[in-house]
Amino acid sequence: MKKFNTKHFGEINYDPERVIHFPEGIPGFPESKNYLLMSENEDEDMFFWLQSVDDGDVAFTLMDVYKVLLDYDPQVEEDDIFELGKIENTPLLIYNIVVIPDYTRNMRVNLRAPVVINLGTGLGKQVICNNEDYPIRFMIFEEMERARKKLATD
Repeated sequence: MKKFNTKHFGEINYDPERVIHFPEGIPGFPESKNYLLMSENEDEDMFFWLQSVDDGDVAFTLMDVYKVLLDYDPQVEEDDIFELGKIENTPLLIYNIVVIPDYTRNMRVNLRAPVVINLGTGLGKQVICNNEDYPIRFMIFEEMERARKKLATD
């Protein structure tokens, strides 16, 4: 186990085997290439954090939009996925970067550039999808409310 200090989570102990390497970094943060995917309960959570282990000040909030937008289907170039290594028997995790402002009703998620992670190879990449109808700033709060209400009535 290793330790490091973060701006948002304080001191974290982590297993270096769980580090996800982003060879190109995240756009705008090319120096941070190694991250931890963190959550309270991976199976149930909608929100996750991608915490840089290279820079404790760098962390992204991620969202599993499939829990809200059931028909989300990003189409990406095969070359982008190829860079993540062998995927035949390894599921790819797909998350989207979300911005949660003080007024949470203005929460927005980037549907155009999902973060794709291959847990089998430990590689990740933020890719641009070919679906031009997916916005960079999609207001997600109302969709979350609809999904919550639907779950309550089912």
